[in-house]
Amino acid sequence: MGMYHVPALMEEALTALQLRPDGVYVDATFGGGGHARAILACLSEKGRLFALDQDEQAEQNAQGAPFSEHAGFQFVRANFRHLKQHLRAWGVSAGCVDGILADLGVSSHQLDTPHRGFSFRFDGPLDMRMNPNEERTAAEWLNESTEEMLQAIFSQYGEVRNARTLAHACVQFREVGAFRTTADLVQVCERVAIGDRMRYLAQVFQALRIAVNDELGALKDFLRDATELLAPGGRLVVISYHSLEDRIVKNWLKTGNADGVPERDFYGHIRRPFALVTRKPIEPSEAEICQNPRARSAKMRAGERLAETVIHPVNPT
Repeated sequence: MGMYHVPALMEEALTALQLRPDGVYVDATFGGGGHARAILACLSEKGRLFALDQDEQAEQNAQGAPFSEHAGFQFVRANFRHLKQHLRAWGVSAGCVDGILADLGVSSHQLDTPHRGFSFRFDGPLDMRMNPNEERTAAEWLNESTEEMLQAIFSQYGEVRNARTLAHACVQFREVGAFRTTADLVQVCERVAIGDRMRYLAQVFQALRIAVNDELGALKDFLRDATELLAPGGRLVVISYHSLEDRIVKNWLKTGNADGVPERDFYGHIRRPFALVTRKPIEPSEAEICQNPRARSAKMRAGERLAETVIHPVNPT
């Protein structure tokens, strides 16, 4: 298989999960199985681990040892946004899971596979679908979206400073031909890029990938399902790689919603589903970054599911 993906913050994630040998756990982003392999090593025969991934290669990675040898392991080929639905099919109901881990973003394997179209470092089809069965490729997004929509994607998802200029350049390119390959997009970007070239390309490719896969919408759906599935005292651990994801996770752990606005009941009580395990995000050590440069931007946050989500009254009368 080769090196599929070196998991970031492995020890930190396992510690935050507080694994029990007979517990029920979820690795919501299986990938190459690095985190899942480490979790499984901590479980007894009674322990259960459900692993989700929508990528075909990830499913193949789950077929060998040690996964095939553990009766409590189950791989599910699915987007983690449908977590609750798939676990229900395996007899796992709300409030019964002891720990859920999600390692967000795109895997090293996906980045290094030219025909997947995730990276500007290789020329290949402009695809970017994490699930190859999804309808629209990145090329189709670029060829079919309005100039205003492209500007919004580049601005909101990539924080591209000259998003309007780039969107206009994409529309001009379409008038002559159609986007087909990563080289087409790189060519357009290089006409209008500002600042560091590599950073600019990374922002543009990230923006398009997030749009193609509805990554932020999927993350919010996942967090909602995870909150319902966790038992009181259960841990939610999320590793993110850019500020848009990290902000959503931070808000969710603090307030139980993606906007970060505290929810109050009729009496003014603040509802919080989680106690923070990490006050600030945990980041990789310099030693880990030297060993795995792609871990540089990783940030891990964790929360413990509270049995009672009502805290104290606000401005009691």
